[in-house]
Amino acid sequence: MLQTLRRIIQEVNAAKDLQQALLIIVQQVRKAMKVDVCSIYLAHNASRELVLMASEGLNPESVGNVRLTWDEGLTGLVAERAEPVNEDDAPHHPRYRYFEKTGEERYPAFLGVPIIHHRTIHGVLIVQSRASAKFDEDQVTFLVTIAAQLAGAIAHAEASGDIEVLLKQEHVNDQRPLLGLPGAPGVAVGTIVVVNVTTEIESVPDLVVEDKATELKNFRAAIRTVRKDMQGMLKRLRATMPASDSALFEAYLLMLEDGSLIDDTVARIKKGAWAPTALRDTVLEHVRAFDQMEDAYLRERAQDIRDLGRRVLERLLGEERKPLEYPKNSVLVSEDVTASMLAEVPPKRLAGVVSMRGSRTSHTAILARALGIPAVMGVTDLPLSKVHGRELIADGYSGRVYINPSKEIRREFRRLQREEAELTADLQALRNLPAETPDGTRMPLYANTGLVSDIRPSLNSGAEGVGLYRTEFPFMIRDRFPGEDEQRAVYRQVLESFSPRPVTMRTLDVGGDKALPYFPIKEDNPFLGWRGIRITLDHPEIFLTQIRAMLRANVGFENLNLLLPMISSAAQVDESLALINRACNELQEEGVSVTLPRVGVMVEVPSAVFHADRLASRVDFLSVGTNDLTQYLLAVDRNNPRVADLFDSLHPAVLKAVTKVVEGANKFGKPVSVCGEMAGDPAAAILLLGMGIDSLSMSASSLPRVKWVLRTITRKRAQALLGEVLQMDEPFQVRARLNQVLEEAGLGGLVRAGK
Repeated sequence: MLQTLRRIIQEVNAAKDLQQALLIIVQQVRKAMKVDVCSIYLAHNASRELVLMASEGLNPESVGNVRLTWDEGLTGLVAERAEPVNEDDAPHHPRYRYFEKTGEERYPAFLGVPIIHHRTIHGVLIVQSRASAKFDEDQVTFLVTIAAQLAGAIAHAEASGDIEVLLKQEHVNDQRPLLGLPGAPGVAVGTIVVVNVTTEIESVPDLVVEDKATELKNFRAAIRTVRKDMQGMLKRLRATMPASDSALFEAYLLMLEDGSLIDDTVARIKKGAWAPTALRDTVLEHVRAFDQMEDAYLRERAQDIRDLGRRVLERLLGEERKPLEYPKNSVLVSEDVTASMLAEVPPKRLAGVVSMRGSRTSHTAILARALGIPAVMGVTDLPLSKVHGRELIADGYSGRVYINPSKEIRREFRRLQREEAELTADLQALRNLPAETPDGTRMPLYANTGLVSDIRPSLNSGAEGVGLYRTEFPFMIRDRFPGEDEQRAVYRQVLESFSPRPVTMRTLDVGGDKALPYFPIKEDNPFLGWRGIRITLDHPEIFLTQIRAMLRANVGFENLNLLLPMISSAAQVDESLALINRACNELQEEGVSVTLPRVGVMVEVPSAVFHADRLASRVDFLSVGTNDLTQYLLAVDRNNPRVADLFDSLHPAVLKAVTKVVEGANKFGKPVSVCGEMAGDPAAAILLLGMGIDSLSMSASSLPRVKWVLRTITRKRAQALLGEVLQMDEPFQVRARLNQVLEEAGLGGLVRAGK
């Protein structure tokens, strides 16, 4: 049976369209299961109607003409229950219904299984037989497996509009969207422009060459050409935004100068590798290091490296990209939209971005937010080969994408676009106003950052400082640990840019899931492995070098705060503080006038929640990392698409944990900040205000929205809402209540499209 299953699946995958796939299934399943009839019904969820779309064994003229609702027949019962129905005497079942036009006999044996994709019923797969016996377990599981394979193909057909042709309906009322991840807020309405990548780094073969000099010459020529391309992109972007906002391309240019990306490739060529082969190995080595990281922000940097490598490879191979035509209101769509693809579109023609891969932490999403362009990432069900030139609506708030939307949906989103423009103007007016509640509670808002290129957007947003500066990036882009002077130069640039505003720098947070290329760590369970403070305490030479660099960078500014990651015990804090004091004393003895900064602890593991008071007694502040804390409390890998919908920081258990942290810190009068995604969620900000959180740190794009909430909702009201939602059982109940409050306060536009 397994071999038969594989053969059918292969044939289905090779089908030219959905109609052919349906025919293959009914023919092959009927033959494999030795039944009299095999049929497929497709579903319209909006009308709750099932339509016979393929059959082997019934009258061919009935295909496309037999329709029934979900409360009709055994077929409707399968859709209604969303589970298999297996009967040995179907004609005597109370839900049995005979359709004369099918020309079928009254078959006793009936087995129907639902075709489900992402919890949605897309159809029903049925087999029938004259034998009066139930189908056995192997037959049931075989049919369930076939239905699961068919589900994805049907979902793609619905998205591309092919299913409308199959059903012979000009106007289908079923306008279900494709689901992705919010990347940049706003509503995009426009024409799809698909960008296909023709050159893949992984496809480069292993070749050895004799003429190393020619390979080196070709490689350096390709680098010069790509550098020129990047300079052109940078020039175009600077015409529409401040130069510092487009600093990603300056980072690209730096990588195209000297550095490990160039040096490692040159070294491989000198050993005899073909230039494309050498480039492949270097790029993939860097990509693997980033791909293994748990931190979504850093993991997305792998795509920047891959994109840059792909462009150099195209030039090496002599490939020229055919210029694309960008109509007015172009929506850029690709399997993996990169920042450089986005930069190639004339700014006045770019209406939005939709990518099958990526998240809100990818540089594409970051750049889209800087440009004010709506973006939806991670739309895995996008039928890329069939949507070029079609109309699309992308909702950057909900992550929903509509292909070939109905007139009603287009009209509604046009209205929402107009309201969006009004909302943006209102938010810009808040930039220089304090985040202070109507009843006088001041809540400083800080920015999360990790690249020098993020500095200007953070300052432009009205951030009062940096609540989380990730120090990993200087370590990632080198082929060795950066020295004290190298680190000092980077840190000083950040501290100087924000002076006199505070900058909280997290000490090096690498380990099992964030392996450095030159310090690889392989573990079976990196989430619970050797990482963060655990590794730097085991290697005090790394920790002391970084602390010394930070202390020296702080001279003359005195706006540095230190943050210790992955703390799970008080002993780790004591040991860290001893090393920090040691570094400070050493520098003072060397004649450097350094001072001890404020030191805080990241609360991101459950043990830190229950020891919050012990930790607070030792440090100056606590900072709750809600991304990791939610992941550990709910036992959900937020990067796993199969369980990502279970990841929700508004889960009552997470809310109670953060409340407990505040209570522990209050015993010693220590402030608590929140620096995860929860801080940038306008709805969640209400609860954090009610808990008594002292400050919030978020992406620069989220800051004006959170500020508007804090300037509208009183702390007393927030405290009452916190008490109310803590009695709830599910996160969706919490979010629904908070969204209701925002709507009532006239702030609904902060969590949905429109104003």
